[in-house]
Order: sequence, then C-alpha cells, then structure tokens
Amino acid sequence: MKHKQVIELINGGIAGLIGVTCVFPIDLAKTRLQNQQNGSRLYTSMSDCLIKTIRSEGYFGMYRGAAVNLTLVTPEKAIKLATVVGLLGLVIVTTPMEMLKIQLQDAGRINAQRKLIGQAAAGGGDAGVRNLTGLQITKELLRKQGISGLYRGLGATLLRDVPFSIIYFPLFANLNDLWKGDVEGPAPFYCSFLSGCLAGSTAAVAVNPVDVVKTRLQSLTRGSQEDTYSGVMDCINKILRNEGPSAFLKGAYCRALVIAPLFGIAQVVYFLGVGEFILSVLPGAWH
Repeated sequence: MKHKQVIELINGGIAGLIGVTCVFPIDLAKTRLQNQQNGSRLYTSMSDCLIKTIRSEGYFGMYRGAAVNLTLVTPEKAIKLATVVGLLGLVIVTTPMEMLKIQLQDAGRINAQRKLIGQAAAGGGDAGVRNLTGLQITKELLRKQGISGLYRGLGATLLRDVPFSIIYFPLFANLNDLWKGDVEGPAPFYCSFLSGCLAGSTAAVAVNPVDVVKTRLQSLTRGSQEDTYSGVMDCINKILRNEGPSAFLKGAYCRALVIAPLFGIAQVVYFLGVGEFILSVLPGAWH
C-alpha cells in the first residue's frame, strides 16, 4: 500500500469514527421515520422520535446499531471519503453494515408498535418482543438466506451511493475553489468544512428518495399493517400508490443533518493532515 493511500485510510477512518459518533442518534431517527408507513406512524418528527426513544429505551437507545457502524466505519468511510474509484468495491462493506444497522435501529419502533397492538388487544398487556444483537441477526440471515441475505438492497445501495458521489465530489471542489478565492495554496480549513457540509447535505437530499427505498428493502421486520417489497420497482410503485410522492422525502432533513457534519468533519481531518501527523510520530510505522 502506498504512503498516500495509508494517509487517506487513516484520515477517512478517523473522520468516520468522529462523525458517526456525533450524528448517530439523528441517523436512527432517519431510519425510523423512513420506515413509517401510513396507518402505523409513531413519530411526527425527528425530535419527537428522539424524545420517545429516550423515554422508552433510555439514552443509549439512540445508539442502537452504533457498534456495528463503528466496527465497520473505518474501511467503509475510508473508501468512500478517499476515492470515487473505490466506490464499486465499497458496497462489499456498506451493504451488510447498513443491513444490520437498520435492523437494530428500527427494532425500537417495531417493539413500540407491537406493544401498542398487544395492549389494545389484551386490555393493557405487554406483547413481548425479542431483541437480537447484530451477531444474532447475522447468524440468522446466513442460516436462512445464505450470504445473499446480507446483501439485500445491494442494487438500491449502488443507486444511492454512485449518484451521491457524482454530486458530492465536483460540488465540493467547486465550492472550495469559489470560497478560497485568489488565495494561494490550500483553502482555509473553514472553507473546507463549509464546502463539505453544503456539498454533503445537497447530495444527501438529492438521493434521499433512493435511500428511502433502500431502507424499506433492507428492513426485515415490519408492523402488521406495513407493506412488504420484492424489489426496487415494487417498492417504488407501492410507496407511490399507498403513500404518495412526498413519502420519498421522509427523513430527508435528518439525512442532511447526518451527512453535512460527517463530510464537513472529513474535509477538516484531511485539511489538518491528521494521518500525516500520526505516521510522523509513530517511529517505524512507515518507511
């Protein structure tokens, strides 16, 4: 591996770890809002979702699935943030990671929904729901569906991530150059941060309809009144028919709030040269 690639790997990994830790609760709210269908709505907004999550699951309920994300975020974000060329190889990591993350994030919504149904049916009884860990979900998927089970929604992931990168990287470069002006050398760090935030949030909202489809396809457990989908087109048709075009914007502002600081932090980490610094202070780390 070349010196520059090692630096990009370190920078991308550190940026991903910091960013995901900061914005994970918003990402959880996004997943739950996107999975809500007409007739089974528990949350009215991002803040309502987070408040209800804390009340029913505690503070750490907002970080359900974070362990999966943080474990795989170094290779996933490093590839995504370092190069567009590596994007096709990225889904190898992204799809299983998001598949598991979505199950864990949405479990609280399904639990709350089933409890409400159980209480209504049993006059206040509690409908018991089994909570699975990421490892248990992985084993169950492999046992029932094989390795392909972990890659459910692969096509939708590509349809989201390829256009995202096509929008993000050129927009970031142009914004960075615009705000830098005639200054020689690299842009100031605040220009990189703001450019990353704006380009990231713009790209995130632009591809949100595909993200809704991906989230729905990758969700294995559903409420009793919620649709199931056989593929991308079936999902699009059912959403249009049953919920209308506005459903494709569910969680859009959450996604913008997740992506903006994530990519802003990433550009600052690259600008500050964190990877270069780490390699310089570790004797014998690189020759």
